[in-house]
Amino acid sequence: MKKQVYLYYRFERFWHWAQAILILFLGFTGFEIHGSLDIFGFEAAVKWHNIAAWAFIVLIVFAIFWHLTTNAWKQYLPTAKNLKAQMEFYVTGIFRNTPHPTKKTILSKLNPLQRLVYLGLKVLVIPVMVVSGLFYMFYRYPQSGDIETINISGLENIALVHTLGAFLLVVFVIVHLYLITTGHTVTSNLKAMITGYEEIEEEDADEEAEEEVRKHDIPV
Repeated sequence: MKKQVYLYYRFERFWHWAQAILILFLGFTGFEIHGSLDIFGFEAAVKWHNIAAWAFIVLIVFAIFWHLTTNAWKQYLPTAKNLKAQMEFYVTGIFRNTPHPTKKTILSKLNPLQRLVYLGLKVLVIPVMVVSGLFYMFYRYPQSGDIETINISGLENIALVHTLGAFLLVVFVIVHLYLITTGHTVTSNLKAMITGYEEIEEEDADEEAEEEVRKHDIPV
């Protein structure tokens, strides 16, 4: 039997949607700067891309603070348990109406594959994008020549890294859109990230809620 549980907190939902909007906007403006699109015009695209980049960095700072103060960072600790079963579920099992191999709970919202993907996104892809983007912004400023201390003599390598990261984010967005449809219903995951409430097994929900209260570790 399933029960409606408040699974995604207010900041969690705000962070999710703000991050999604900023990544998409950075993608559009970034690819226009790259010459792949023509929407704002090059100069305007650069301006808006930089503004969105700073907004994204501010969001990252607040997200890191929230994750540390609420212990939500533990959600991303990788585990091998059910990892193979989870991969098989996404590739073939879901099309055969196979039961989901991982139960979602208040204290464990992500399945093993999601943990790996999101951890890689947060500790590798996004930091690489931020650092390479900052190099783009401040290259040769205030220096008048090469950035000799870190052996950067041009933007070519930085551009390649930044563009590769952009394509990885595009792949992530596509995969994420697919994963949205893999809940109890096609729209259940989407609704949960809007309202905060999702249906999970009643027994698990009660046990997890008690654990949250016991630890006095309930983020808002």
